[in-house]
Amino acid sequence: MEYTVKALAELAGITPRTLRWYDQKGLLKPRRTTEAGYRLYGPQEVNRLQAILFYKELGLELEAVRAILDAPGFDRVAALQSHLAELEARRQRLDALILTVEKTIDEAKGGTPMSDKEKFEAFKRRAVEANEERYGKEAREKYGAGAVEGSNAKFLSMTEEEHGEWKALETEILSALAAAVRSGEDPAGAEGRRIAELHRRWLSHTWETYTPQAHRGVAELYTADERFTAYYDKEVPGCAAFLRRAVRAYIVNAVEKEP
Repeated sequence: MEYTVKALAELAGITPRTLRWYDQKGLLKPRRTTEAGYRLYGPQEVNRLQAILFYKELGLELEAVRAILDAPGFDRVAALQSHLAELEARRQRLDALILTVEKTIDEAKGGTPMSDKEKFEAFKRRAVEANEERYGKEAREKYGAGAVEGSNAKFLSMTEEEHGEWKALETEILSALAAAVRSGEDPAGAEGRRIAELHRRWLSHTWETYTPQAHRGVAELYTADERFTAYYDKEVPGCAAFLRRAVRAYIVNAVEKEP
């Protein structure tokens, strides 16, 4: 079966203008064009459009979608399985949030009281999942699955007060880094040591066991991995490098000299 631009647009729930734009960008070409200039789309184009809309739903830019679909090793079944896994994960996150809202409404109406842990569990779980999506693979390769799972479990078990302290430390570190870089502080100096100690306390909120070697390893990632660098340098360039050097000096001058 073949579809005109109008028919395919109606079928997919998009506008004819969108299909013409996809054609112009080389993302979705029609199967053929009639002598009268009508674009016609066949089964392969229908499947490709479905894939495009799946990837758009996951938040990918059009250029990234085209690169994926045009890759020599593209596997449609594998891609669909990946989409399904992501959508199921989203459903689980949404179900958890819905349950939290329902419990909160019930409590507000005089029903069953919620513990502080229940009030924030869904949000903390989402934070863990987001971290897993961005850094999970690398963390497991570097530190082992056991260490990562232990860290996730410790984070999820935080009380509201502990979570607040952890977030406050994060804010204090970022603010102190920006000020130190702006003023030209020495990472190995007193302010650098203070920031490194704050960073140690921040890590210890989620780490089962602190070690100087792991602390140094994490700090090295801040300049080796552009994702970390972008996070720390968002306001003031050079913060990631400052923190890495501060932790290095802290490990040598303080932690490794502890009895």
